[in-house]
Amino acid sequence: MTQDAAALPGPARSADGVGAIMDAAMRGERPHHRAYEPLGQGPKDVFITSWAKSGTTLMQQMFHQLRTASAGGDMDFDDISRVVPWDDTAYLLDFDMTAPQRAAPRGFKSHREYERLPAGQRYVVTLRDPKETFVSHYRFLDGWHLERGAVTMEDFMPLWLGGGPGGCDCFTHLLSWHARLGEADSLVMTYRAVVRDRAAAIRRLADFCDIAIGPTEEALVYERTSREFMAAHRDRFDDGMICRILEEKAGVPATSDSTKVQATGSTLDALPPAIAETIDAMWAERVAPVTGHADFASLAAEVDAAHG
Repeated sequence: MTQDAAALPGPARSADGVGAIMDAAMRGERPHHRAYEPLGQGPKDVFITSWAKSGTTLMQQMFHQLRTASAGGDMDFDDISRVVPWDDTAYLLDFDMTAPQRAAPRGFKSHREYERLPAGQRYVVTLRDPKETFVSHYRFLDGWHLERGAVTMEDFMPLWLGGGPGGCDCFTHLLSWHARLGEADSLVMTYRAVVRDRAAAIRRLADFCDIAIGPTEEALVYERTSREFMAAHRDRFDDGMICRILEEKAGVPATSDSTKVQATGSTLDALPPAIAETIDAMWAERVAPVTGHADFASLAAEVDAAHG
């Protein structure tokens, strides 16, 4: 290892250490980066903007396979965020957000709330139980940004609250999109409903994006959004572009486990009671007074009912 490589932060051993990784990754010039610009004409862009660990990758894949289904679909990519670019990380990746995309409509990923997204476009959101996102986010970063086992769930709260690059806290995001229920420019669903009835979600997304599909196209998208298919192609869903940047600039091995497709979904069995109580208290303080829902299950029932 060279002296320069030895000086890189490497995987963090504390929640605070992740900041050093991201600081290192942001250094250097960005000669290719161009910020997002809306189209002057043509269909409105689609922003897939679920909160961290709430189904964003699944919806990127569903969207991309839908818009390419008439041509047999498209799996010829190394990273789903290369073909449905992640706006929040474009500067980090030195990515040109104005580059032509493979099919219409254009699609982009984000974890942001409505108020910080480009206005006048279309927005797709899947909402997930905050407690489930906590477990899933921990599983995702433990062994990638974090040295495996170095940070306990009890010490993970600051990272969960951050919401990922460019994001916001879970409750800001949830309140923003709950307020968009029924708006023509926003398709707001729950993650569990999408997983439970993927065929209905595919038809709903196709209609929202003005993509005409028949039984053949629907079957293709259904197959390619299954957990089994995405797990078999997990190298397309492992943040490969970010992995390369983190290895080069921060010393985080690109061979770390960064896949977003787990063999089994995250459940609440592993969530420490103290964390669950903290999240419940945050909900009671911030969400219940605004929405009238005492917990996520009640809010999810409202969102699901909106789709019949």
